[in-house]
Amino acid sequence: MGQYTVGLTGGIASGKSAVAGAFARLGIFVADADAAAREVVARDSEGLAAVVAEFGTQVLDGEGHLDRAAMRRRVFEDPDARVRLERIVHPLVRRALQAAAEAATGPYAIVAIPLLAEGGGRTAYPWLDRILVVDVPAAVQTTRLVARDAIDEDLATRMIRSQAERHERLAIADDVLVNSGTLDALRAHVAMLDRQYRNLAAISSLPATTP
Repeated sequence: MGQYTVGLTGGIASGKSAVAGAFARLGIFVADADAAAREVVARDSEGLAAVVAEFGTQVLDGEGHLDRAAMRRRVFEDPDARVRLERIVHPLVRRALQAAAEAATGPYAIVAIPLLAEGGGRTAYPWLDRILVVDVPAAVQTTRLVARDAIDEDLATRMIRSQAERHERLAIADDVLVNSGTLDALRAHVAMLDRQYRNLAAISSLPATTP
C-alpha cells in the first residue's frame, strides 16, 4: 500500500499556500503541482521535447528553456493550443506528483493541486485517499485578489470565473477548510485536520483481516 495522500485544492486567492505551509510546519511533506508543472518541462526534459515536437522550436528561448511568456500568450489566444499543451503536460505532472507522494516520509503526504476540480478530480487522480478544499466566499476571493495582484475588481472577477465554480470544488471535497478568518484560526484548523489524517493514515496501514 502506498503513502496515504491528501489532495489540497481551492480557488484562486483562497489561501491554499498558507494551508500547505501550515501542514509543512507540522512536518508533513507537501508536493506542489505548480512546481511539478515547471519541472516536467525543464530544459532537456522529456516533457519539453514533447512540447517542442508539438509546437516547434519557436517555443524555446535563446538558452533552450521553454519561453513561458510566449507559450502563455499562445494558449491564451488559441484554446486548441491550450488543449494540446495540457494533453502533454498534465499526465507528466500527475505521474510526478504521485511519485513524490509515494516517496515521502512521514505519516501522510499532501499534494497541492490548484486546478484539481478542473482537471478531473478523482477520475484523474484515483490515488488520492482524501481531498481537502480550501473555501472562501467569492467576495473574500475578490478582495484578496485585488490586494494581492494590484488589479481592479472586474479583472479579479473574470479570473475567479475562469476557474471551476465554488460548488464544483465543494462537490469533490471530503473535508472543507473555510479560510475567511485569521492565520491563527487557519493553523488551528490545520492542526485538527493533521490529527485526523494521522489517524486515517495509521488505520489504512493496518493489515487486512480475514473473517
